[in-house]
Amino acid sequence: MIPMHVLTLIVTEPTQPSILVLMPDENSPEGISRVVPIWIGSTEAAQLGFALRHVRLPRPLTHDLFLDAITSLDASIDHVVITETKGSTFFAQLVLRQAGRLIPLDARPSDAIALALRQDAPFYIDEGVLERSSFPYIFKEKKDDEASLAEFKEFLETLSPEDFLKE
Repeated sequence: MIPMHVLTLIVTEPTQPSILVLMPDENSPEGISRVVPIWIGSTEAAQLGFALRHVRLPRPLTHDLFLDAITSLDASIDHVVITETKGSTFFAQLVLRQAGRLIPLDARPSDAIALALRQDAPFYIDEGVLERSSFPYIFKEKKDDEASLAEFKEFLETLSPEDFLKE
């Protein structure tokens, strides 16, 4: 199992699918990693957005109600695992902990991750699923802060008031 985190959530129009983009918490070559895009509906995107920003509304939403029920039964979310893919459909297990035992539940990854985020529980992906469903992600080179500052200072030194006059 490879630990994951949410890289970004791309929310689109209600009639279009949104995208949850996950990234492994793994050591990778400098500037290169992998991402796993999961297409989700607008309702799922809204729930994930609330979870990522730790928003609690005055009245409980479905995920909040489910967490309240779990907590009332002396259980908690232990972790989530994305277990497989079939085509573009991902499958996950939401694993609860109650009285020292683990209880796996079949779940959609978007729901399971939204619940895990609300309880700061970890989520993982099966290594084979990561290999089959990930895409390379290349980061732009990070500029050296001192070099950037020196470049900016040089730019400022070449400025004159005439540079701001309209022609």
